[in-house]
Amino acid sequence: MSQLKACSPSPASVPSLHSTKRHLLHHFSKANPSSFKEFGLRTSVGTGKLQVIKAMSRSDTEVVTSQTTKGSALRGKLNKVVLAYSGGLDTSVIVPWLRENYGCEVVCFTADVGQGIKELEGLEQKAKASGACQLVVKDLREEFVRDYIFPCLRAGAVYERKYLLGTSMARPVIAKAMVDVAKEVGADAVSHGCTGKGNDQVRFELTFFALNPKLNVVAPWREWDITGREDAIEYAKKHNVPVPVTKKSIYSRDRNLWHLSHEGDILEDPANEPKKDMYMMSVDPEDAPNQAEYLEIGIESGLPVSVNGKKLSPATLLAELNEIGGRHGIGRIDMVENRLVGMKSRGVYETPGGTILFAAAHELESLTLDRETIQVKDSLALKYAELVYAGRWFDPLRESMDAFMQKITETTTGSVTLKLYKGSATVTGRKSPFSLYRQDISSFESGKIYDQADAAGFIRLYGLPMRVRAMLEHGL
Repeated sequence: MSQLKACSPSPASVPSLHSTKRHLLHHFSKANPSSFKEFGLRTSVGTGKLQVIKAMSRSDTEVVTSQTTKGSALRGKLNKVVLAYSGGLDTSVIVPWLRENYGCEVVCFTADVGQGIKELEGLEQKAKASGACQLVVKDLREEFVRDYIFPCLRAGAVYERKYLLGTSMARPVIAKAMVDVAKEVGADAVSHGCTGKGNDQVRFELTFFALNPKLNVVAPWREWDITGREDAIEYAKKHNVPVPVTKKSIYSRDRNLWHLSHEGDILEDPANEPKKDMYMMSVDPEDAPNQAEYLEIGIESGLPVSVNGKKLSPATLLAELNEIGGRHGIGRIDMVENRLVGMKSRGVYETPGGTILFAAAHELESLTLDRETIQVKDSLALKYAELVYAGRWFDPLRESMDAFMQKITETTTGSVTLKLYKGSATVTGRKSPFSLYRQDISSFESGKIYDQADAAGFIRLYGLPMRVRAMLEHGL
């Protein structure tokens, strides 16, 4: 985690965490509860017992200190655990479970990877109600898109022909931040709410292993007696933990700036068609506008930089494309995939902006890369996607492959124009200053560079192995 900082007009002067606490506590002692809004807090510190640290990428930090009561350590003893916290069902019930079973303080960590304001609202209250001693919220949107999404886009990484790796890319950036937070707060363990049947447990823990092998890892779903989401709901109700789901409608969703995934409920039967009201990022293509929309994606060295000529930051660019693509019903995928742990699962994904970017990047490469390079790149992209899907982001193999992708796309610069219409993103034009396409060579009209008569000798040599085999078969 980047160093926690207090709000300051100048980045050159950064107080320590302890001086920040003293400053804010002094301010809070004189302020009324309404004045806390200027620090981004939505709860009254005077009556609360929760410690909240909100560390954003813009260096905004709010600190409120208090005391917490440790549990009885039924399963062992840990000092402090950093929990990947969403405020949802699983992580909400994990907080009291950790305190009861490991006698530890629980630091809830929430990463803003573009899941939306609604999912971030009220986290302080939820964490407090669950028994957490501290909440850390960090804005990872730009880092997520710049350092994780864009490298996968540049590599052309797609898992099993369809999946654009939305959840797979988000887990390592979150886990990396958790390791940083653990160091900052002096935690000796980390925890997550991933089930023992999914891929995410692997993605989180491989990142923990790679970045700090000394940390203990607690995975409640592999330890406790809760066997499913309905049991977890009952547990939450019993412990008065607020959760956002009911037994009547249970979808397991994961949302970030790249995509929104849907699993569970009626989707567990691959024969069932998803309900129309399940989708949240995109309209039904049938209900999309009757008028097509054109847009131009600018790309430099394999990475998107602009939309319709307007330069944007990575996260802002993706957010804008999500909005544009979503209203045209772009990027819906329904697939059965092979999980890393061996079973098959059915998921429905919405990736409007990502679908547009993949179409643009692939198309520009058709101008800037030669045949052999494209073939090698595409073959490596399959392995690259497999590594990311399996949680091996910090594996030297993926890092080495990424260096290749960066080198090979140095000249993939230019722009691509797409037509969006009722669920489709069709490329209508592409151009690049490094284009290998030559109209004077490719034209059907006669040219000086390419002599069609040369093709005869080429064909005779290229087809010689086939001709020799046929001669053998015919006794010639």
